Amino acid sequence: MIGGSVFLGRAIVEEALLRGHDVTTFNRGVSRPDLPGVTAVHGDREVAADLDRLAESGTWDRIIDVCGFTPSVVLDGVRRLNGRAPHYTFISSISAYPEWPGISGLDESSPRHDCPPDATTGEYGVLKAGCERAVEEYFDGGALIINPGLILGPYENVGRLPWWLTRIQRGGRVLAPGDPTLPMQVIDARDIAAFTLAQAELATTGRYFTSGVPGNTTFGDWLNLCVEATGSTAELVWVDDQFLLDHDVQQWSELPLWYASSPDATGVWTPSSAKAAAAGLTCRPVRETVQDTWAWLRDIPIPERSFRARILSHGIDPDKEAGILAEWDARAN
Repeated sequence: MIGGSVFLGRAIVEEALLRGHDVTTFNRGVSRPDLPGVTAVHGDREVAADLDRLAESGTWDRIIDVCGFTPSVVLDGVRRLNGRAPHYTFISSISAYPEWPGISGLDESSPRHDCPPDATTGEYGVLKAGCERAVEEYFDGGALIINPGLILGPYENVGRLPWWLTRIQRGGRVLAPGDPTLPMQVIDARDIAAFTLAQAELATTGRYFTSGVPGNTTFGDWLNLCVEATGSTAELVWVDDQFLLDHDVQQWSELPLWYASSPDATGVWTPSSAKAAAAGLTCRPVRETVQDTWAWLRDIPIPERSFRARILSHGIDPDKEAGILAEWDARAN
């Protein structure tokens, strides 16, 4: 495992250990401790000597790379690890596809961003496409690409569901964005982990979207699950998309996972995981994801949660939220 201590990487390592595999993790040893039971090799994938030391430390049945973001870095690692394993799984992103989120029904056959496998700079999704090509074109063995959609679950380091849970726990009137009946498509990191391990064990090649079950929740149901999980008395106040845009609320960050309905956003919640489902991908109920995330999060002190949210630029300022709600009330009256 390249990575393996944070969120999805952690979930994959945990699943591999449960399946009885011997697991080696390669990471800097900075973000989070490695899980008990792994053989930890600490180093920086951007440092050639560290990669050479990893390559010299053994051979493996599979490589799973969960933290590749720059094509040139991934390419260098691929070249140095060639011959050390027969199969390489790269965890990419739905963002590698330029038509997301504008096209409904995106699938594995859709065009990817045009990015070379040795690129050094660019936007996140563009670079992910270049990382994929580095593995597909230069790894001497089987290559599997996993393209997740919106990932939730315990140990989430992106801060979307944790921010909502923390905000709703605080109570009061909560600014809820857009249409509560809007269908979503979210997936638990643990479900991606189980699918990824199953395919890696089979030495599957090609690519799979793992974006979950279409319409497995709505925005309203999802936030109500947060209310239920936290036992909060919070009141969700639903405010129109345009009103929020007019008040300069930042989509995706100030109200995490909110993306205003528009002709350019028809595909936010509609990528197709049909191919993965046919190959065995299963998804747990969203209620279980929310409850398990809260069970993990509630033991983390609120100041630490708030610090993480600020670092990730997630969450609306309480004064701004209160001001928008007051203006919304005045308009309604």
